[in-house]
Amino acid sequence: MLNRKRKHLKYAFQAIATVIVALATLEATFLIQYFFSRNTLYEEATRQAEEELEATNLHITDVLDQVETAVRNNVWPVRKTLAVPDSLWPLTRRIVECNPSVYGAAIALKEDYFPDKGRLFATYAYRSGDQIDTIHMGKASYGYPGKEWFIKPLEQNGGYWSEPYYDSGGGELLMTTYSIPVTDSDGNMAAVLTSDISLDWLTDMVGDVEGYPSAFSVLVSRTGQLMVCPAPAFVMRATVQEVAATLEDSTTVRDISLAMLAGERGSRQVMYDGEKQYVFYAPIDRAGWSMAIVVPHKEIYGDVKRVGFLVILLQVFGILLMSYILYVALRNQLRFREVSENKSRIDSELRVARNIQMSMLPTSFLTTPEHTEIDMSGVIVPAREVGGDLYDFYVRDGKLYFCIGDVSGKGVPASLVMSVTRSLFRSVSAHEKSPQRIVTSMNDSMADMNENNMFVTFFLGVLNLGNGHLWFCNAGHNPPVRTGPGTAALLDVVPNLPLGIVPGLQFQEQEIDLTCGEGLFLYTDGLTEAEDMDKVLFGEKQMLDNLLQSGAESADLQVKSMLSSVMAHVRGTDPNDDLTMLSIRFMNASPLAGLDRHLSLRNDINDIPRLHEYMQGISEEADLDHPFAMSLNLALEEAVSNVMLYAYPAGTEGQVDIDTHIREDHIEFSVSDSGVPFDPTAKVDPNLELDVEERPVGGLGIYLVKRIMDSVSYARKDGKNILTMIKKR
Repeated sequence: MLNRKRKHLKYAFQAIATVIVALATLEATFLIQYFFSRNTLYEEATRQAEEELEATNLHITDVLDQVETAVRNNVWPVRKTLAVPDSLWPLTRRIVECNPSVYGAAIALKEDYFPDKGRLFATYAYRSGDQIDTIHMGKASYGYPGKEWFIKPLEQNGGYWSEPYYDSGGGELLMTTYSIPVTDSDGNMAAVLTSDISLDWLTDMVGDVEGYPSAFSVLVSRTGQLMVCPAPAFVMRATVQEVAATLEDSTTVRDISLAMLAGERGSRQVMYDGEKQYVFYAPIDRAGWSMAIVVPHKEIYGDVKRVGFLVILLQVFGILLMSYILYVALRNQLRFREVSENKSRIDSELRVARNIQMSMLPTSFLTTPEHTEIDMSGVIVPAREVGGDLYDFYVRDGKLYFCIGDVSGKGVPASLVMSVTRSLFRSVSAHEKSPQRIVTSMNDSMADMNENNMFVTFFLGVLNLGNGHLWFCNAGHNPPVRTGPGTAALLDVVPNLPLGIVPGLQFQEQEIDLTCGEGLFLYTDGLTEAEDMDKVLFGEKQMLDNLLQSGAESADLQVKSMLSSVMAHVRGTDPNDDLTMLSIRFMNASPLAGLDRHLSLRNDINDIPRLHEYMQGISEEADLDHPFAMSLNLALEEAVSNVMLYAYPAGTEGQVDIDTHIREDHIEFSVSDSGVPFDPTAKVDPNLELDVEERPVGGLGIYLVKRIMDSVSYARKDGKNILTMIKKR
């Protein structure tokens, strides 16, 4: 009996000791959770503010890029029509019509450039509701030669964004202007071409911060003028320094304003309205502006109570867990049985995971009749149930986008990074053509979420299936082998760093030309570092010797021959790394012999940017020089715009089809529509010597097309208008 009591006391003491330890652990857990919760909330606020700043920067930059492109694309037409001043009116109107981001456009001549038109001559087109109106800005009362947007581009001999201003006598609203000088045929400064954007949209875009009801945003110009702020009375009427002087924490606010005007980014704590606030700021680089987001301290840490409640739940969970542990200790045998069952389940799940991983990789190697210009084959042999190697490819716009990669590490973590890498390749390359920009974007995304310090060696290529031109970017991966009949040599690649190590890296892009029968053999280090039982590596020499023998064979035979050789080398030894191979052979014997492209647009002028992207792709595929490509783009835009504006009755939805046939000696465009019958070639060429009041309306567009193209013809066939334009190369 005494021994039993002693045992009970012993067990009671152990139980009390266990409870004390558990309570101490739970309390420590609460304190740790509270500390990290505060840090997490601040980091989340910082991340959200930075994302808001970056999104705003990208949106504003996108609008400014569109406006700059619209201005630059029209410098050449302005220069060509300077000799006929009245022809400048339709040019400004067309800039506004074709560019939804542009509020108004002007062509302002230097003083006394057209003496018969007066000392000042300036055409201006602007949006007025749903209409586009034009005015003459050459009035002495407006005095455009003294405007910043006129003086600065002439002084700098280049494009210039003006300070925001209220354009009284012109656009009659708050705006900013991008202007660029235009020279005449003798190379003399003749005029300034401008495009205006209204700043009303900034107020809607730079607004509240999601998740923080009292947070607000501030946008300042390069000189410190308040462009957007919570107090409308200060907008464009006060500088940030003037407002700072009226605040309680004026010194800190002044320091923040100076940092913003210096183009810096960062965050500071400040007192405002008697409360602690956090200020996050970053520059809008393109325009020289700066934006700040102000978030109250109490709103950032307002969720601490909720976190405390979660910690209490965690403590309850800990007590239950402790009880469960005691229970499991008494059921030790059952625990071991459960472990065995879990192991079997994990093995089964890993087999399923392997099947899922392999199903993510492409298995169709472009053997269809539509892609006879390419021969491909590939294989992945994981070292474990799941692996970290990958390859992927697809065809877009006549180009083969392909990649191969090797994730550091093995097993499930590597397979997850592999899946993320492949998804990033697909998503980024779907909207980007340059391997360098694709790899840079992937690296930035992977570096931001790389908490486990894993990296990926990666090789990405873009092969033009029409002419065999290959652009590629190597991120620390094994150099591929350039193969051909009787040749096999390692490709000379730039040693860029792997993906995911350091954000903000700039990767270097390279390019080569492949002839018919040449190709690339890509692989991971699981091939060259495959070991036999004596730890002897397969090595690059055996790989190159094998490719020399199979260089003229199909891609599938190349991969099978290499796989057979490496398996014979290891002789059943368990692999220590994943093995991946991808063979690509270019088989187009006559590049550009019959390259055809098609594009369908709505009869909506807002679809014109798609036409520019279409022409950029054709220019790259056909290797057109820039001036030649620009002239083709201008002619095609004139023809398509004419169809969009006049082929279909108002309010009727229609379609414009563009078919392009690229040949070695010429390029042919066919623009077709199902609108009302109309032959634009039948219109008499305008007499440019007449004044604009005497000249009939219209005709300049088709006249410009005729001047650019070598042949322009019209036909009405099967209920369609078909305009055919041919330009010799």
